[in-house]
Amino acid sequence: MTKEKFTSRIDALPVFDTHTHLKGEALAAQSFWDIGHYFWFIRELQSAGYPADPMALGPAQRIKAFWKAYQATTNTSMNWVVRRILSDLYGITLESEKDIRRADKAIRSTSSDPGWPATVCARTYIERIFTNVPADAPFPGLDGVAGVLPRMERPIKGWLDRVSNAGDQSSEIETISGDIDKHIAAYKEAGYAGIMTSDDPFDRLRERTHDPHPLQRTGNTVDAIGVGILHRLCQAVERHGMFIQFFLGIEKGYGTTAGGGGVPAYHGDRVLNLHGLFRLYQIPFELVLGDGLGNSDAINAARIFPNVHVGGMWWYNFRTSTYRQTMQQRFEALPSTKSELVVSDARCIEWCYGKIVLIKKLVADYLYDQIQDGWVDAEGAISIASSWLHDSAADLYRSSDA
Repeated sequence: MTKEKFTSRIDALPVFDTHTHLKGEALAAQSFWDIGHYFWFIRELQSAGYPADPMALGPAQRIKAFWKAYQATTNTSMNWVVRRILSDLYGITLESEKDIRRADKAIRSTSSDPGWPATVCARTYIERIFTNVPADAPFPGLDGVAGVLPRMERPIKGWLDRVSNAGDQSSEIETISGDIDKHIAAYKEAGYAGIMTSDDPFDRLRERTHDPHPLQRTGNTVDAIGVGILHRLCQAVERHGMFIQFFLGIEKGYGTTAGGGGVPAYHGDRVLNLHGLFRLYQIPFELVLGDGLGNSDAINAARIFPNVHVGGMWWYNFRTSTYRQTMQQRFEALPSTKSELVVSDARCIEWCYGKIVLIKKLVADYLYDQIQDGWVDAEGAISIASSWLHDSAADLYRSSDA
């Protein structure tokens, strides 16, 4: 099979996007700036001198500044994605400031087309798109596409505060156990297959989870309380037959570019500290990493524990180099049925499309090399790609319809 034919087979595979910020009320980009100012691209533009608050500029000044920064970032993956979005969906190549105005006009036109999101999804065979906010779904015009994994950081933080501030911490955490169960039961009743949380409420959790020991009446550390909450959360999830998606590897920081509050932070014990949960509870766990250095730890956990999956690439981990590296590690160490590759983190349907196009290119390039090297045949490679892009996630997220 030629590489061109193999790539076309990969391009035609269905896709399951496990994490976005899409909102049903506004799926499409409303102007060029919804595409040009996407969180991860504007960081690169600002690194090239783009203003911190470009919307404060007049249109002509903003376009001029954007064009200069855009030309300085043509080597980046996000710039490649922008080029593909504009060329594939609008037939526009940015060659001058004039083309930015043309693109803005075209994007404003499609923003009012109720069939546009379905058109975009069809271009790269997007079948499911997940968000973490129930109110953001369903998606008009995309029947059966939207799904929800409710985000848990806010209630977890509330439970942690309640126990920390209680006069009798050991008694309070038992009271909270009932509240946690009711919370999870309500999500199960709503049809959600799982829940999502980062480790942010636990301040990255510096204590291992191997022993769900009882709390003392007073004087428990924040980490000890966090471990207690996590065990009770897992117990509730197990009782109701759900799964947990953990987002790991990002901590509060002091960056100066757009959204600078989060920075990648690798700690060798971050995943290790969760091993106790993986061992004790017979529920699936999906690990989504935001820093590239943690990929091996997640893959090793998935190899050690049958109930652990390795999820998509998030934040600073969404790079061409880290995708190539993790595909090699996953290919040689894990069944493809335990690996989900797609986390677009998109805020409009066009960015969902663009990131998926990049992922499919990387998957096709990588797997074709494995065919050439004799590690797998063409049909086997297609099967692996299908699992990575869609099937593994579809099985894990089996009932989370919006």
